[in-house]
Amino acid sequence: ENHLEELWSLFRYLMPGWLGPRQTFRDRFVRPIEAGDPKARVALRNRVRPYVLRRRKRQVATDLPPLTEIVERCPLPARQREVYETVRAVARSDVQAALSRGRGWQMQVLEALLRMRQACCDPGLLPGAAPDLPAAKLDRLEEMVVDLVVEGHKALIFSQWTSLLNRVEPRLKQLGIPWVRLDGSTRDRQAVIDAFQSDDGPPVFLLSLKAGGTGLTLTAADYVIHLDPWWNPAVEQQATDRAHRIGQDRPVVSVRLVAEDTVEERILALQESKRDLARVAVGDEGGFVNGLSADELKALFEAA
Repeated sequence: ENHLEELWSLFRYLMPGWLGPRQTFRDRFVRPIEAGDPKARVALRNRVRPYVLRRRKRQVATDLPPLTEIVERCPLPARQREVYETVRAVARSDVQAALSRGRGWQMQVLEALLRMRQACCDPGLLPGAAPDLPAAKLDRLEEMVVDLVVEGHKALIFSQWTSLLNRVEPRLKQLGIPWVRLDGSTRDRQAVIDAFQSDDGPPVFLLSLKAGGTGLTLTAADYVIHLDPWWNPAVEQQATDRAHRIGQDRPVVSVRLVAEDTVEERILALQESKRDLARVAVGDEGGFVNGLSADELKALFEAA
């Protein structure tokens, strides 16, 4: 997950002392890099570069078909927009109060962002929400899946929330489209994978990002749909690579559904500006949030 202290542990085994004691490593590299110091990042790379050999997939798997990545923005209908704006207003107030206290704000920020992102995907995920609220992403997903199935494609659909996958299933059932599913509760993983990979298997595979994002070969799919953006783009790339890997003989399309004019667009923009840093220093939600300044955090809630 590119956590810097994992790098320290590797070098302590391979070359004891090369990166110094753990506390020195934290003071010299980890904290400055998480705070956005480019000099510390360059210094660390220069320190380890003579001993690191990295080969990207496009260099070693030159016969792989092309991968097309698409960000599709979904406008929110009026009722969903109203719910989102209400959640955003409450979140903004709570976060500003937490930041003014100067401590304990990280969990408050994560909770606020969670609720805003749920409102983006499906307001029905929010505690106490009405069950019949519109969900622009799921409506768009229906349209995409119907078109893909008619054209003979197979698709992987990823979400970080199993509760969102639960909201997708009844829609597929109503459309008469068969599917299989893999998440943390799946017992016979291989049977589910084999069913999807077979020529006559179902055209849709629902997967939780955590359980299905790594270690699987799902080359029967040539479309990958991400329902909700994840903090670390490398995690999403790993999930897309379930289809775009050795054994794939068709071009692969990866689609990220993003709620228009919401915090999801802000997160994507912030990720892009920090992408190079994220590859070095950010491995989880806490790392992402801790690496942001107070002004950047406030900006997530201003007009998102």
